[in-house]
Amino acid sequence: MKKRKILPMTAAVLLALGSVRALAAGEMLVPGGQTVGIELRCDGVMVSGLAEISTEEGGVCPAEEAGVRAGDRIIELNGQSVHTAEEFVARTEALDGGAVTLRAVREGRELELTVEPRENREGRRQLGLWLRDSIRGIGTVTFYDPATGAYGALGHGVSLPESRELLPAGGGTITAARVVDVVPGKQGEPGELCGMPEPGLILGTVEQNTPRGIFGTMTGMAADRDALPVAADAEIRPGKASILTTVDDGGPREYQVEILRLETSETGGRQFTLRVTDPELLAVTGGIVQGMSGSPVLQNGRLVGAVTHVLVQDPGKGYGVTMENMLSAARTENAAA
Repeated sequence: MKKRKILPMTAAVLLALGSVRALAAGEMLVPGGQTVGIELRCDGVMVSGLAEISTEEGGVCPAEEAGVRAGDRIIELNGQSVHTAEEFVARTEALDGGAVTLRAVREGRELELTVEPRENREGRRQLGLWLRDSIRGIGTVTFYDPATGAYGALGHGVSLPESRELLPAGGGTITAARVVDVVPGKQGEPGELCGMPEPGLILGTVEQNTPRGIFGTMTGMAADRDALPVAADAEIRPGKASILTTVDDGGPREYQVEILRLETSETGGRQFTLRVTDPELLAVTGGIVQGMSGSPVLQNGRLVGAVTHVLVQDPGKGYGVTMENMLSAARTENAAA
């Protein structure tokens, strides 16, 4: 499910991504359930907000006057590529004067904006921008292929909080993380896993951010479960199932759920609705909470999908994406690369 709190967060296509592209129903994958820290770097720098500059003439915002909007992704500064917020700030502060030309992407379109910096009361020339170059949060690993290192997680994409659009990823990492607290879900109030990422313990890279999950190569996690076959959509049935998820420092555990119904999404992929029936999980989380997205769903000895979202009005229920659908997103992204 999409995280309510997102903290302030073009890699090469590695061999492992070829293995994701080849995976399909019947293939053997190790189900995950581990909580991980996720950091995705933007392809460029994002405008997270506009700031008023205090000048001798009063408050002004040059960026706003030039037509810059929150959610714009800046990819060039005065004709040169820009990759980090720190780089952007350093280069603007080094300018002697004059207007600044920004090339930005907005709603899939490139546009050029000219901003005239203004001098604040301390004598610094500023544009009036709040910037971010990465997104950080926690999520859950769905599957892992120990033969290649390929993994998938989340079951949905990482979106920009300013625009809710899919983050155009410029690489990233996953790290170890600890669940330190759980806020149970209530009707109308989604709960969440409170995780503590451990940035020094890098487990792998993030190479794809798709609408149905993130994918990459894992280098620092051992497979501690047996591999299971991937279920075809036609093999999934309403009825008893289970999820693997982490809600404390004991690591992934299996909890009972029920698949209520299957349906075809607007994009043609099979989705499902599930309900938590396990009394222990209900007592701890109230059902599905934010941070559990990516938790693998098992049925009849097969890996059938991943938890994606909580049903806010009934946290005992949630939504999922099928494995065929999730893996097809990785294949589609690789085919376009």
